[in-house]
Amino acid sequence: MSNAPPLPTAGGQPRKPASQRIPVIAEPFVGDRARKMLDIVEKFVEEECIPADAVWAAQLGTGDGRWEGHPSILEDLKKRAKDLGIWNMFLPKNHYSNLSEYDPTNSAGAFTNLEYGLMCELLGRSRTAAEATNCAAPDTGNMEVIARYGTAEQKKQWLTPLLAGQIRSGFLMTEPDKASSDGSNISLNIRKEGNELVLNGSKWWSSGAGDDRCKIYIVMGRDNDADDSVDRYKRQSMVLVPSDAKGLTVHRMLSVYGYDDAPHGHGHITFNNVRVPASSVILGHGRGNEIMQGRLGPGRIHHAMRSIGAAEVALEWMIARLNDERKVPFGKPLREHGVLIDWVARSRLEIDAAKLVVLNASVKIDSGDAKAALVEIAESKILTPNMALAVIDRAVQAHGAMGVCQDTPLASSWAHLRTLRIADGPDEVHLNQLGRRENRARAQECIDRIQQQKKRAAELMKQYGVQEKQLGGSKVSGFPAQSKL
Repeated sequence: MSNAPPLPTAGGQPRKPASQRIPVIAEPFVGDRARKMLDIVEKFVEEECIPADAVWAAQLGTGDGRWEGHPSILEDLKKRAKDLGIWNMFLPKNHYSNLSEYDPTNSAGAFTNLEYGLMCELLGRSRTAAEATNCAAPDTGNMEVIARYGTAEQKKQWLTPLLAGQIRSGFLMTEPDKASSDGSNISLNIRKEGNELVLNGSKWWSSGAGDDRCKIYIVMGRDNDADDSVDRYKRQSMVLVPSDAKGLTVHRMLSVYGYDDAPHGHGHITFNNVRVPASSVILGHGRGNEIMQGRLGPGRIHHAMRSIGAAEVALEWMIARLNDERKVPFGKPLREHGVLIDWVARSRLEIDAAKLVVLNASVKIDSGDAKAALVEIAESKILTPNMALAVIDRAVQAHGAMGVCQDTPLASSWAHLRTLRIADGPDEVHLNQLGRRENRARAQECIDRIQQQKKRAAELMKQYGVQEKQLGGSKVSGFPAQSKL
């Protein structure tokens, strides 16, 4: 960025490599191969991807041209990533140990969720890094779905070119006329007709639909023959639909706070008697929500760690701003204004706290599966985007007018991170489920513990010959009255 403030040089110390900055609590869960990979990824992101971000944006151009062709610098970065062996790192160790038959690139992969999460933090620092390493959403989640649940034929047709980075994909779940935060509401109709499936309905926020490299959609819809007697979460299925299928229309791209996200885009799509082979269903009819939970659980961790990377970048820009000797408001440098130093301290605390929450969730997934880590994943999903938005907002404020324009990455970063409070389930859904689960699991335990403590306190009162103090006619014991429990 040409208008970036100069970085401070006096007294600065070189930052330790990523392998030496792993939180102590996570150290035992990171293998030697992952440590080496972390350092390679960090060097690639810092020295090649971040400088390339501005070139990528310039090559993307303006107007309708933003949807035609692709910045050549990204293709160069992809070749470089393959040469470095940092390609397809997202494939987790506990599910996909043998994909060589479908993977012509001899992908990196085979890392735990925690190890890859640490890599996601680094990828989240750059606009181009995730795609450059073939670790960009929604492709990562879609490849995991096909790798984990797909048939041999589905893997050969779609997983192989996706793993090679030859094509891209879309994930179509959200519907404009439904409260899609509840997966049981999905209503795009899937009707079986002979050896074909016929799809009718509408989808939007179909990420990737604007990209002419997007060749396959994973579409979630409701089976036509699933009546109300069927469990509400077993009425939906996921189907593989080629993006050029007859009857499929991409109407428009949706902007994110004014950003069109070209050439990727988020499309509004309708299905009018779209026909695909019956073999296009993934795993089986009625298993869409099951697949969705398996896909979104680890995906939320990846989003969270990329958010932490974006927050770290925002903090760096804020510190650089505070140490820009050209900025001397009210007679003293920005770094001498106490409120700004307070922002730096709070940001450091919040980033570190959120990171520990996410890494804890990663370990829980690795030790079991996403279902066993529902609480920890929800905590990560709720906490991390809110944290990142707060840190970025402080950095924007520290930059003043510069912070809301294109001369820093802050405005764009804030806009896109704001969507994460909605994507993969709104905060409110996760908060409701988390609160209900906590209350249901602990209600009787909390009541019993407090009552037992009150009973023991009464015994001790009697033993020591004292009475509870009186205050305004009410006893003060430090415990709620039993009638309130």
